[in-house]
Amino acid sequence: MNKILSGIAVAALLLASTFNSASARADDLEKIKAAGELKISMSGQYPPFNFVNDQNEVVGFDADIGKAIAERIGVKGTIITIAWDGIIAGLLANKYDTVVGSMTITPEREKVVDFVGPYYHAGRAVFVSQDSKVQSLDDLKGKTLGVTLGETHEKWARQQGGWDVRTYKGLPELLLELKAGRVDAIVVDNIPVMVAVKETGEKVRKLDTPNIEGGSVAIGIAIRKDNPELKAAMQKALDDMMADGSYEKISKQWVGSDIR
Repeated sequence: MNKILSGIAVAALLLASTFNSASARADDLEKIKAAGELKISMSGQYPPFNFVNDQNEVVGFDADIGKAIAERIGVKGTIITIAWDGIIAGLLANKYDTVVGSMTITPEREKVVDFVGPYYHAGRAVFVSQDSKVQSLDDLKGKTLGVTLGETHEKWARQQGGWDVRTYKGLPELLLELKAGRVDAIVVDNIPVMVAVKETGEKVRKLDTPNIEGGSVAIGIAIRKDNPELKAAMQKALDDMMADGSYEKISKQWVGSDIR
């Protein structure tokens, strides 16, 4: 009888644990609404998408999109900055609710997180100093490439091989290193660099790489898996923004064109 009761108790505990776990996974939207806050993470190192301004505020395209989505689901959007290479780990550890940080959607990432979107499209590009003699990827063999730590561009650069890869926190550092001659080229998304060239007159040149892998990629908003209500609510908010002109307004403000 004791064994039977013990077995029943264990089964009940397992059932309760499974139920509680499932409930926790499904309750993110409810928890966010109860808290009145959507915690939004990004690196703060990726202008014009997310960066720290002179007033020490995190601003940019990503910040505005994240806050607008939060507002549309009825809560306040709070920005949290974190190093890019640990941003998914922080999401899985419940340190924040979502990553609106210009994250490329990849099969590897889709195994551990779900994505809302895509909310824009970008492409991989290689930039060199304006006066560099480098004209092609072949000319970079044996030279030094700068990339942002943890980005898909780092993985691509290491897979290609034939050059030295150095990692940095984000685009501002990469541009400084390129200008100082400590790297021969940088591998980044094309849009932020093109905006930097337009706004600050950065003396860089984009290499002609028509067949480069990742030439056009989808950028998504990451959330924890098994949160269908949260995903649906955020996707609806994003879709409504794209339909009513709000998205285009934010995009033109920070990038200069509609990048959906």
